[in-house]
Amino acid sequence: MSLILASSSPYRRKMLARLGLPFTAISPNLDETPRPQEDAAQLALRLAIEKAQTVARLNPGSIVIGSDQVAIANGQPVGKPGNLERAQAQLRTLSGQTIAFHSALCVTNGMRQETADIITTCQYRTLDDTEILNYLQREHAFDTAGSTKAEGLGIALMESMHCDDPTAIIGLPLIALCRMLRSFNLDPLAPERP
Repeated sequence: MSLILASSSPYRRKMLARLGLPFTAISPNLDETPRPQEDAAQLALRLAIEKAQTVARLNPGSIVIGSDQVAIANGQPVGKPGNLERAQAQLRTLSGQTIAFHSALCVTNGMRQETADIITTCQYRTLDDTEILNYLQREHAFDTAGSTKAEGLGIALMESMHCDDPTAIIGLPLIALCRMLRSFNLDPLAPERP
């Protein structure tokens, strides 16, 4: 039984490697455009499911993990900035705000699936332009939602964080994932096979 991560994200690959299970990563190459009237939670969950199902169809008999993360602030989705200028503008907007990060997860073997949406609530500190620039010059957070890498220096932007799964903010909720994998008889703590 092979394990596949339906993602091209180096962050998710690194997170999954922590479990010590052999796996491969395959990019599902999906259009991630939100649908009309789709909120952040719906978008994250739909994309996680579509990623997992797309890769599972091409790899029968495998256990496939799909995951997606969407942040929301003041009712609006917060995307990946892509460059320094947009990251600065984004962090100015997030300064002093409370942001909800929806980290959705889907595990499927092609016949059944399990899903979860793990929410991390982040209260950003009130940031000045100098702090924002210093942060972005030291940690190029242009490929992450909210211009923040909480697993790195981005933690210094926070006043507080609340979540039942501390790995969810990085994009792959490992507590929920371990629970789901066990339901597919794949336990990271099982004795290693020779």
